[in-house]
Amino acid sequence: MTASAAPTSLSGASVLVTGGHGFLGGYVRERLAAERTARVDAPSREDLDLRSPDATDAAFRAARPDVVIHLAARVGGIGANERHPGTFWRDNLLMGVNVLEASRVAGVRRVVVVGTTCAYPKHVPVPFRETDLWSGYPEETNAPYGVAKRVLAVGLDAYAREFGLRGAFLLPANLYGPRDDFDLESSHVIPAIVRKCVEAVDAGATSVPLWGTGSASREFLHARDAAEAIVRAAAREDDPTPMNLGTGREITIRALAERVAAIVGFRGTLAWDPSRPDGQPRRALDVSEARRRLGWTATTSLEEGLVETVEWYRATRGRSGAACGSPS
Repeated sequence: MTASAAPTSLSGASVLVTGGHGFLGGYVRERLAAERTARVDAPSREDLDLRSPDATDAAFRAARPDVVIHLAARVGGIGANERHPGTFWRDNLLMGVNVLEASRVAGVRRVVVVGTTCAYPKHVPVPFRETDLWSGYPEETNAPYGVAKRVLAVGLDAYAREFGLRGAFLLPANLYGPRDDFDLESSHVIPAIVRKCVEAVDAGATSVPLWGTGSASREFLHARDAAEAIVRAAAREDDPTPMNLGTGREITIRALAERVAAIVGFRGTLAWDPSRPDGQPRRALDVSEARRRLGWTATTSLEEGLVETVEWYRATRGRSGAACGSPS
């Protein structure tokens, strides 16, 4: 089925959000609810296994969405990626392919696919430009996940050219914020450092163990800002050419850890373990395309976002499940 004319806003549209109960998904649903113009369906992973083509097709036929926002992903930090490379590659590829095909069959008019900066090559000039996406192989620890997401950029473009399935492919910087995954077995760098520092203060510890050398750099984007960009793309973006989402500001992991420690009030030693991987040496984005195409700029400073995240974690960590979020 060829998609009909795409909407120019979300007014009156039916929007299906995959991964809508995960970390980023919660912010996207809140943003959609604040606009009060779209009907939103966000099945949980217990209700819909996107790895199954039959289940995905049936759910999309029943929901009949105008717009799909594909956030569902199998994600984790460096440790999780090292332990489960096959699972990360398989699940992310299957979910993405099934969503694109079900969208085609159901006559969806726009699909927004959220990728990852892990898809970028390990060695690429900083800041990363979208045209560099295919100029090399991703950093090894994240490659299975990154390659699976990279393939979806090709899929979305191919479906646009053959079937008229419009949409956008977004590459957000490392996300963080309240309600993130603070489980040390699966968390990313900011929640891991926050949790370790808070627990060290509570225990009166004088040292916090951290992975790597601290020399690698990253760019961090508050999930609330990412959600605003994603909803803007869902309302009007039909160019499948990849687009970065970020702040354009780079920070080393060492400087990040020192900033978190200061916010938390930890005055001991940050003990770096160079036997653990640093991951990609540098990561920062050119975000000029998002400004041009979406009229969007991130508004939350890293300092503001870190304070908010620390306060949320301290206020909620004693509640059941508060320290362990679900990425999808």
